Amino acid sequence: MERLRDGRSSDVSPTILVVDDELPIIKLCKALLEGAGFSILEADGSSEALKICTEHQGPIDLLLTDLVLPPPGFQLASSSNQFPHVNGLELAVRATLIRSGLRIILMSGNPDKELASHGIKRGTLPFLAKPFERDRLIALVQNVLAQPAPTLGAEDRPRAANDTDWFG
Repeated sequence: MERLRDGRSSDVSPTILVVDDELPIIKLCKALLEGAGFSILEADGSSEALKICTEHQGPIDLLLTDLVLPPPGFQLASSSNQFPHVNGLELAVRATLIRSGLRIILMSGNPDKELASHGIKRGTLPFLAKPFERDRLIALVQNVLAQPAPTLGAEDRPRAANDTDWFG
């Protein structure tokens, strides 16, 4: 049995957390990725995703999240809320602080507008435009998982939601 860099055996399938506010997108990603041999966790928003990142006992290798995650209804902003409703980029920042080595793929149905509105330059981080084809999704996931896991020291951690250089 071969060991991976993180110490797990190679027969353990990578775990992907899929986050989208549209249930059909979550179900589609789950079906396609499970069919390709991945283990899938699902969240219908950032609050649930952050809770999973904090409480899930096993590994989470990759976060596949929609860039636009509107909060479900009215919510008061609070710095004490451990699981806030935030957009996909902020979710990625927070999730990598909870789970070291977590890889990220953002997705959106309107990539040019959404990337620009969040101050993200095209090509700075893995991105999937919706709608997507099965082969494109699986190839991107496999490519991102094949890259060395990011290791962030305290000086490398993002300081603000618009700081995207750390995605490399």
